[in-house]
Amino acid sequence: MADVRNNLPTIVQAVEWTSLPQNFRRRGLSEHSINQKRWKPLDSFLEGPIYVSTLDFLFVTDIPYGRIFSIDSNANWTLVTEYDGEPNGLQGILELDPTSREIQTIASRYQGERLKGPNDLVITADGVIYFTDQGMTGLQDPTGRVFRLYPDGRLQLIVSNGPSPNGLVLSRDEKALFVAMTRDNAVWYVPLLSDGSVQRIGRFSSYYGIGGPDGMAQDAEGNVLVAHSTLGTVVLGGGVHTTNLTWGGPSMNVLYIVESETATILKVDWHCQGWLMKRAKE
Repeated sequence: MADVRNNLPTIVQAVEWTSLPQNFRRRGLSEHSINQKRWKPLDSFLEGPIYVSTLDFLFVTDIPYGRIFSIDSNANWTLVTEYDGEPNGLQGILELDPTSREIQTIASRYQGERLKGPNDLVITADGVIYFTDQGMTGLQDPTGRVFRLYPDGRLQLIVSNGPSPNGLVLSRDEKALFVAMTRDNAVWYVPLLSDGSVQRIGRFSSYYGIGGPDGMAQDAEGNVLVAHSTLGTVVLGGGVHTTNLTWGGPSMNVLYIVESETATILKVDWHCQGWLMKRAKE
């Protein structure tokens, strides 16, 4: 969204809703701190928010310490599960039952080889999963991938030359994907043809700075919202390292924003509902 009169982006002020309680904050160095943050100590690094309306919970992941938390409407935090490894580095797509807390793997290999490191996913009305396989790719190694995972388990490669594919959203008619290519500092537009192939992939939007676009969301009016990790796109709140977005609240018009460095959840009361895919079986 922008002010077309002066071509300036619209300023939306977010407020701090909650942050990770002190009793869940770890001290010291993790493997993630050493490898990704150049030995900078981190007590957490939150990402991957998803709102489950039937539970009225917001779920978030903690990368360095392999944890998933739930947050209720009163901002109470609960540790749902903790395991060895990192939520976005397990080289597979896992399914977690929030009630039983059982975890199962639904995809981990393509043509016999392990996935690089899946990052984000989106699900169509028919239950098809599109997900990014980011790993450590970038401009030095533009081999990040986007896959289509069918309900019967078939895995189809649709993009193979991505410099760090990250967040993604579907167009409302399911005929295109918007994919954040973090190290290209751009969002790519990926047309999805009826035969399952893709064609004429291009840049939808380009940015600047040392970071890049990460998570994305879309509202009911078709606006594409992009979280950028270094542009300070959220003006008020706990920090500027905004990484991920999701919709929630009883009317699905609350935009939750994760600020990863300070483990803070920001929120914005949006002017319309967020757009979420309705499952065919619903």
